[in-house]
Amino acid sequence: MSTFTTTNPATGAEIETYTLMSKDDVIQKLEAAQAAFLDWRAMSHAERAPYLTRIAEVLRDHSDELAALMTRETGKLIKDGKTEVEICAAIFEYSAKHGADVLADEERTHGDGARGIVTHQPIGVIYSIQPWNFPLYQPVRVLAANLMAGNACVLKHASICTGSGLRLRELCIEAGLPEDLFQVILIDHDTSDEIIEHPLVRGVTMTGSDTAGRHIGSVAAKALKKSVLELGSNDAYLVLEDADVETAVKFSVMGRLYNNGQTCVSAKRFIVTDRVYDTFVSAFVEQMQAITLGDPTDENTQLGPLSSEEQFYTVKEQVEQSVAKGAKVLCGGDVPDRTGAYYPATVLADVTPGMPAYDDEIFGPVASVIRAKDDEDAMRIANDSRYGLGGGIFSQDEERALKLARDHFDTGMVRINNFGAADPNMPFGGVKDSGYGREHGGFGMKEFTNAKSIFLS
Repeated sequence: MSTFTTTNPATGAEIETYTLMSKDDVIQKLEAAQAAFLDWRAMSHAERAPYLTRIAEVLRDHSDELAALMTRETGKLIKDGKTEVEICAAIFEYSAKHGADVLADEERTHGDGARGIVTHQPIGVIYSIQPWNFPLYQPVRVLAANLMAGNACVLKHASICTGSGLRLRELCIEAGLPEDLFQVILIDHDTSDEIIEHPLVRGVTMTGSDTAGRHIGSVAAKALKKSVLELGSNDAYLVLEDADVETAVKFSVMGRLYNNGQTCVSAKRFIVTDRVYDTFVSAFVEQMQAITLGDPTDENTQLGPLSSEEQFYTVKEQVEQSVAKGAKVLCGGDVPDRTGAYYPATVLADVTPGMPAYDDEIFGPVASVIRAKDDEDAMRIANDSRYGLGGGIFSQDEERALKLARDHFDTGMVRINNFGAADPNMPFGGVKDSGYGREHGGFGMKEFTNAKSIFLS
C-alpha cells in the first residue's frame, strides 16, 4: 500500500502518515454516498437547514483546535485559521438561512398562459477536488451549498492538509450529518481521473492552478460531467491618479500578505499611475520591509512560512527568473537562514511582460509593481493577463471606479478601496484562465442542480 506523510512547514517535523485508498475502497464510498443521497434528497430544504446550522455551531466550538491543525499542516497564521473557521460557520449559516428561497420552485407560464414550474432538483454525488491554502474553507464552500441543494459530496483534499479534511468530516458527523453523505477519499491523481469518469459522480468541482484545471475539466468533459473550476489568478490592483495613497498602501500590504500571500484573490500586480507612483512605492516598500516574519503560532507574527518546501522553491525560482529578466528587488528576495519554508515579504519593480512576476501567479508574499502612464493605461495593463479572477481599484471617485469595475475590468470580482477574500452573500469566481462557474451568493447552490421544467396544461 502506498503511503504519504504530512509535514509542518514551519519546523520540518513530520505530522502524520496516511495510506492511499484502493479504487475498490473508493467506489464503496461512492456507493455509500449515493445511498445517503437518495434519503437526503427526499428531505425538504427546511428539513436540511438545521443540519447546516448545527455544523456551524460545532465548527465554532472547535475553532482553536481547527486553527491549530491548519497551522501545523500549512503554516497558516493561527489568527488567520480562527478567521477561516468563522467564515466557514458563516457559510453554513448563510446556506441554511437562504437556501429555501434560492432553491424554491419558480412559477412561470408557457404557451397561451398555461402554468409552468421550474424546479431546482439535486443530481447526486458531487466530486470536490480542493487545494491546501484554505484547508477548511475550500471544501466547506462546496459542501454547504451542495448539502443544501440536496446533493452528496466526496472530497479529495490536497495531501498536505489531509488531517484537516478528515477532521472536517468527523465534526460534520458529530453535528448529526448522515455519516455517508460526506466522504473524504485519499487517492492519487490517476485514481482521481477514474473517479471523475465513474457513473455515480454527477458533477466535478475543483480549485487549483489553471494547468490542473485544464486537465480535470477535460476529463470531466469527456465523461459529459458538468464542472465548476476556480483557478489561479494574477490579480491587478490599480492605484489611479486620484487615489488616496495611504488607503492604497494599507490594503495593498494586507492584500498581498493575507494567508502568507497564498490566496487566489490576493493582490499581486500593483499597477500604479505615474502621478502617484513614487509616493505609493516608497510607502508600500517601507511597510513591506517592516513585516514580522516568524512562528505562525505566535499571535504577533504577520507573515508565516509557505505551505511546503516545494512551494518555497517555486516562489524562489519565479522571483529569480523575473530578476534575471530585468525586475528590480526593492525589498525582500533574500531567503532567511532558518528552518522552515520561510520567504520574506518582497517587492519587485520594473516588471514587464515575459517575466513570471507579470505573466504568472506567484503564490507567495511577492508583489509586482508596474508603472502606468495614466488611468487608461493602468486599466489596459490590468486586463493584459490570461487570468481574470479578481482585482481592485483605488480612487477617491467611487462612482468612476464603479464604472471602470463594471464596464472595463475583465474579472469576476473587483474590490474598490478595500481588500477581502470572500463573502457568503457575494458570488465568487472568474473568467478567462481563472475558470468558470460561481460559488457563494446563492449561485453555488444552483450549480449542481437540475433546472427542471414542468409544463402543466
